[in-house]
Amino acid sequence: MTAVAARRHRVRVLLFLSPWLAGVGLFLVYPLLATVYFSFTQYDLLSSPVWVGLRNWEFLLHKDPHVGQAMRNTLWLVVVMVPLRVCFGLGVAGVLTRIRSGAGLYRTLFYLPYLVPPVAGTLAFVFLLNPGTGPVNHFLHGIGINGPAWFNDPRWAKPALVLLSLWGIGDLMVIFLASLLDVPAELYEAAALDGAGGWQRFRYVTLPAMSPVLVFAGVTGVIASLQYFTQAMVAARVASGATDAPGTQVSPGYPDFSTLTLPQWLFEEGFRQYNIGYACVLALVLFVVALGFTAVLLRRGAGLIGEA
Repeated sequence: MTAVAARRHRVRVLLFLSPWLAGVGLFLVYPLLATVYFSFTQYDLLSSPVWVGLRNWEFLLHKDPHVGQAMRNTLWLVVVMVPLRVCFGLGVAGVLTRIRSGAGLYRTLFYLPYLVPPVAGTLAFVFLLNPGTGPVNHFLHGIGINGPAWFNDPRWAKPALVLLSLWGIGDLMVIFLASLLDVPAELYEAAALDGAGGWQRFRYVTLPAMSPVLVFAGVTGVIASLQYFTQAMVAARVASGATDAPGTQVSPGYPDFSTLTLPQWLFEEGFRQYNIGYACVLALVLFVVALGFTAVLLRRGAGLIGEA
């Protein structure tokens, strides 16, 4: 290929790539660079940004009274919610693979909660787990157990959110179900002939065959947990009894900041207090944490896939 032909080929390739390059530049690169710039400014969306250097970062490290709690709550959700969702989704999918009669109906019933809008699902759970009138605590009282205050108790608010996430497990269930059904039956038969029991077949046949799907579920679950916002915000507002009347204020992360997540605090600082510069700092922290978790999971997951 001559130099002229090679240059024409590169131009042709760039022309075909130009819509993608424009999209990445406009919706990814520019917002990221703008976020970095605004993190060093004082900006309220109304006036021009004023350069303040590292003042926002110093406030993050030394003066913000709630960012530590928000970070701990967010990491708690990552460490607890993601593994439970993966295990529960895998367990439900495993049970559904063994159902012979009415399998389609059961799969639909387990998937339907995932289709419920997050706000509606959270409202339903706040009602079900109401400490005074909720049917869950009435049932527990009937069998001799004093039910907790759930969304009104700092010790039980995050576990209640985990129960809500497990209820809407349909997305992972469908993915795991497809992966389980894709494992060759010959592998199970060969393992059984070698004397492998049920746990050994699961450990040495099922898990290696599903390792790419498990890595995918882990990565997407971590990213979703780090962005956890809607359910925690709605649960805090409804459980606190707040109304939409003018002037009504509800403390973020009710009760006692136990459900305050980093995205919530970012929203509070950026779109209620109009501290856009500091909100950009929180956004960058969230981005770095998500990038770190994703890199670790992909690195460990690549090792598991290679072993499989």
